Amino acid sequence: MSALSFEPLTPTSFLERSAAVFGQRLAVVDGDRRLTYAELWQRVRRLAGALAGLGVRPGDRVAVLAPNGHLLLESTFGVPAAGAVMVPLNIRLSSGELAYILGHAEVSVLLHDDELTGLATAAAEESGQKPRLVSAAAYETLLDAAEPLLVPVTDELTPLSINYTSGTTGRPKGVVYHHRGAYLQALAMALHTRLEAASGYLWTLPMFHCHGWCFPWAVTLAGARHVCLRKVDPGQAWALIREHRVTHLCGAPTVLTSLLAHADAPTAALDPRLLACVGGAPPSPALLGRALQAGIDVLHLYGLTETYGPAVINQPRPEWSGLGVDELAALAARQGVGNVIAQRVRVVGEDGRDVPADAATIGEIAVRGNDVMIGYHRDPAATEKAAPDGWFRTGDLGVLHPDGYVQLVDRAKDVIISGGENIASVEVENALVSHPAVQEAAVVARPDPHWGEVPVAYVTLAAGKGVTAAELIEHVRGRLAHFKAPKAVYFGELPKTSTGKIQKNVLRERAAAGPA
Repeated sequence: MSALSFEPLTPTSFLERSAAVFGQRLAVVDGDRRLTYAELWQRVRRLAGALAGLGVRPGDRVAVLAPNGHLLLESTFGVPAAGAVMVPLNIRLSSGELAYILGHAEVSVLLHDDELTGLATAAAEESGQKPRLVSAAAYETLLDAAEPLLVPVTDELTPLSINYTSGTTGRPKGVVYHHRGAYLQALAMALHTRLEAASGYLWTLPMFHCHGWCFPWAVTLAGARHVCLRKVDPGQAWALIREHRVTHLCGAPTVLTSLLAHADAPTAALDPRLLACVGGAPPSPALLGRALQAGIDVLHLYGLTETYGPAVINQPRPEWSGLGVDELAALAARQGVGNVIAQRVRVVGEDGRDVPADAATIGEIAVRGNDVMIGYHRDPAATEKAAPDGWFRTGDLGVLHPDGYVQLVDRAKDVIISGGENIASVEVENALVSHPAVQEAAVVARPDPHWGEVPVAYVTLAAGKGVTAAELIEHVRGRLAHFKAPKAVYFGELPKTSTGKIQKNVLRERAAAGPA
């Protein structure tokens, strides 16, 4: 193809353009640090040069363990600028979980926040990979000494990053993104959320989660402001929103719930008006009502790690304006339609055919398009299983409405979604049964007003053994990230089918009914 009419797509080019167009505009607010787009572009190219100086070559994997801030944002551009593949790490994981990812991805360099030095060191030692560790303090020294570098992208379908799932089948899978998909998904997010140069984006969503739903690139292509927040602190969030004229934020409904519950939450629309994009669970009518009273618009998104974040968007329609809260909530609770770069979202039966668009016939949601992964890193069998006919099966069950909007009716049975984080029940069960007093264990979701869902455990003790619920919870916390530990443990015989299979549907009903 002629160079006259074709240029490989890469999201790094968004920063190059914004540095030229918006060079002196404020790009990043991170505590006391301020960076213009020209300064951000210079630091990103120096990071690329620094990585090359550490021996990183095109295709090598570079991991980053850091909260929302300039280090993680710069790495999102700087690692691919060096031709390397970025591996964003969830800072809430345990050292053992991180060690598995470092080893599986064959990471050669690990950049990390100074406050996470202990966790990074332990994970590196356990991984057997022995990556080169670079703390935030050493990072600045490396940038000062490095020469700017930009490795051109010649094939837009080469890997950009490996994003690990939360381990919904026990072990996390490495989802491979390519440059083209990230570029196009960023464009889709910018368009659907109406980002522009005057916008301010507050980082309430972790940048390490699906690359922040591709908003690091979307905000940058618009020339808007990145306002960083290391952790969700409602008081600090409202202060930043007002000081920096924030117009956009993203997160699970629990994030919006905590913001609206704070004393500093507005009672009328701020100027400029705020848009909250929520995913991971549908916003409840009560949450929508509180948001509307505060003058906050809510946009419901749906996606997975395998789809670069939101592949489906609850596209608002002009005719919805003026509807009552309950009616609007019913419409907003639907997951929606494919975004502008995705193909039409399908709901398919067991035979792989589309179910009727009658809002009643249940099938599995299937997606395809430019915002679907290349595949799972080093796992071709799982890749083939996930997309047996060229359509990715999400594992979520839903219905299709006559207007083409899809709506989830159930999730993959054993996956617990708590505060937007996926928890594999089998992983927690394995941690429980590793205790010598536990004979059997089953973990299911219990509805929770704040987190959406939380894990609870049902345990049968080994004969003659004893252990308390608190001891088991602490046992799990010693092996997994704390948010994966059960919030309650109930003891007794587990209900089973005639073939000996544990009836988790019965346990879910018990959990929903409460401790009694």
